[in-house]
Amino acid sequence: MKSLESELERARDLDESALADAIEAIGFECTRCGACCKAKTGGCGGEADDQSESDPHTATVFPDEIRQLQAAGDYDFRDVARPMPYGLEEGPDGPEGETFEWALQTDDCGDCSFYAEADDGTGACTVHEDRPLICRTYPFSVALGGTSQPMGEAVDEEGLVRAHECEGLGRDIPRGEAEELAAALKARAVRELEEAIGVRDSYRPTDPADGEVVVHDSEGAKRPDGTPYER
Repeated sequence: MKSLESELERARDLDESALADAIEAIGFECTRCGACCKAKTGGCGGEADDQSESDPHTATVFPDEIRQLQAAGDYDFRDVARPMPYGLEEGPDGPEGETFEWALQTDDCGDCSFYAEADDGTGACTVHEDRPLICRTYPFSVALGGTSQPMGEAVDEEGLVRAHECEGLGRDIPRGEAEELAAALKARAVRELEEAIGVRDSYRPTDPADGEVVVHDSEGAKRPDGTPYER
């Protein structure tokens, strides 16, 4: 298995032109359907009858991206982010345990809290200019060890660029937009690996008490409100 450091070097050496070629070859245009911003099942108007059965929108957001979003709209930390649910257990008073990284906050429907929908069903991001890298690059990802890899089909010969299911795939994309997306895709791969290394190096077991949630990111252990966790 390759080390995170070697994968980071691979990410930094990615050829943006080659990434753009792959994106241009498959094609993409956002249709503003909102599928990538909403709960996958259940939620408001979904298939599940109980919110506990739903699959809320879950998108990774890094500490610096959280601060950027906070500054953009004068939001509190919890308005922007929530503990990544993976690894947490459901206790008597709600989730508890240790988890790694943050997810964008969701509303009562399980949709991204920054998602808005017009009467005609057209979706929009209310923080579009400050949206995280994972949102900027959807539905594409780079398949390197230590990066987020949505299930998807390879769209280049090396199998490095992956495309997640999205109704906007297959549509013509101008070269300039493909290059812009490619640059964001490389930046995301680098950022994900830098964060993974930071989490690994800063992690210290915390043994949270019953009912407590501790989030480990590259800056250390934190409480759900983003403040440092100290016992």
